[in-house]
Amino acid sequence: MMTKLKRLLTRMNNQQGFGLAETLVAVTVLGTAVVAFVVSLSTGSLAVSEENNETVAQTLAQTQMEYTKNYAYNSVAATYPVVGTPSGYSITVGVSAVSGTDANMQKITVTILQNGATTFLLSDYKVNR
Repeated sequence: MMTKLKRLLTRMNNQQGFGLAETLVAVTVLGTAVVAFVVSLSTGSLAVSEENNETVAQTLAQTQMEYTKNYAYNSVAATYPVVGTPSGYSITVGVSAVSGTDANMQKITVTILQNGATTFLLSDYKVNR
């Protein structure tokens, strides 16, 4: 029994833990994984934000176009009134005559600007009915 106990104690004393090199490699691998995860979250967040801005611009353009089409026809109009916009956005409405037709058709161009830069452009036609 005593020899078994001595062998067990000897075996336990001969075991070594992780060395400095193994620990540094493990920390490096884990650190790289954490950095990659954080970068992917940041990129995903930026993509969602950009998609949200695009959705707001499209919705504003469609709303403005419907508002303009339902507004009373004015054959000499250079623009039509605009709908309200969220902070940071603005709308311009351009009106031009359609060549080759009578004065009862206009081309309407709605431009959505975000912080002064064009974000979305929508064109359609308005007809005097």
